[in-house]
Amino acid sequence: MPTSPIPGPAPVYEDYARCVHCGLCLNACPTYRLWSLEADSPRGRIRQMMNVSQNGTPITDSFVDHIDKCLDCRACETACPSGVEYGKLVEDARARIERDHERSWLARTTRNFVFHHLLPDPHRITDFARVIRLYQRSGLQAIARGIGVLKLLGLAEREALLPRIDDRFFYSRFGWTYPAAGPRRARVAFFAGCVANVTFSQLNEATVRVLTANGCEVVVPAGQRCCGALAAHSGVRDAARDLARKNLAIFLREDFDAIITNAAGCGSTLKEYDHLFSPHEEEFAPARSFSENVRDITEFLATLGLTAKLNPLPLRVTYQDSCHLLHGQKIREAPRTLLRAIPNLDFVELPYSEICCGSAGIYNVTQTETSLELLAEKMHHAQSTRAQIIATANPGCLLQLRAGAALHRTNQEVLHVVELLDRSMRA
Repeated sequence: MPTSPIPGPAPVYEDYARCVHCGLCLNACPTYRLWSLEADSPRGRIRQMMNVSQNGTPITDSFVDHIDKCLDCRACETACPSGVEYGKLVEDARARIERDHERSWLARTTRNFVFHHLLPDPHRITDFARVIRLYQRSGLQAIARGIGVLKLLGLAEREALLPRIDDRFFYSRFGWTYPAAGPRRARVAFFAGCVANVTFSQLNEATVRVLTANGCEVVVPAGQRCCGALAAHSGVRDAARDLARKNLAIFLREDFDAIITNAAGCGSTLKEYDHLFSPHEEEFAPARSFSENVRDITEFLATLGLTAKLNPLPLRVTYQDSCHLLHGQKIREAPRTLLRAIPNLDFVELPYSEICCGSAGIYNVTQTETSLELLAEKMHHAQSTRAQIIATANPGCLLQLRAGAALHRTNQEVLHVVELLDRSMRA
């Protein structure tokens, strides 16, 4: 039996009943496209979630399996004519599973460490990253791959998705303020993320350069923490709420024209911080104020307008829509507008760019086989464009697509849209 209520607002009957089971979401759902199983479609999962939430049906292993197999990509929201907020429903279902379902000792221990101790603490992230960097640089990685021990342990596919750790970490930039180049057009705060600070430092630095070159004073607030997206998507809502409280305290100390993120997954959660708190909680109003000021870097730059000189990049580029930018934040044109602004860049659309690449937070770790199936299809379409570069707008997508380019030997470079802008500025 439940021992405590799920923190934050809970869906009501009308949230589930809004789904009229029309089936227009089916072709948008990656797992339904793979398996053609009703139980692994959005409407099938909604029926199961409604039975558990509204009708008191016990949580079974089968229910957990179907919910775990959902990528939470929210493509069904884009396809839905009834406005079903599927992301809210699946996160509530996962919170119920977290509270009421008995996981194995190893799963409980791992989840507790990752969501309550590792991601919330920059020092632990840094220490953990240094260990992985030692593994990657010392030759241990080559040895482990060469002798086949990873295959024996069943870790080869997951290890292949392991990001390369940076030589220097962006955490050292926390607390810094970067002046605008030329007349100041805006003063913004940069939300730098968590894992991105040890695996995407160059992306964060490029983000700062592009912003300052276009007239923005950029503040990187000290004390900021992980956004809580991974915890929220995994049903560990108490950890997500704690992280939200810390970030609200940090970012609401000063007035900014915008709070900028270069991670679509983070941005989607940051824009929905108020969803973590009930209207009667004291955090609700500050969370709503904060969320209204969050902007994805592509959204912000496309609206502000580029003033920095862009030099020609004679490259063929395609673009993979990041799920939580397209489906979560409803931003499609902004990244394409920025890419088309680069002189001599040959932009070509990627077939099925709206379908998830299989990254989906920690999905490529927890559902590796399915993730790799989706990735294989994505790389097939990427090859068909004959593009030299695949651009996207989320660090998780970058990791997944870079792994795909290596696994499928497509010889394609994978970059964030902002990295292409930075490359054009510095060409």
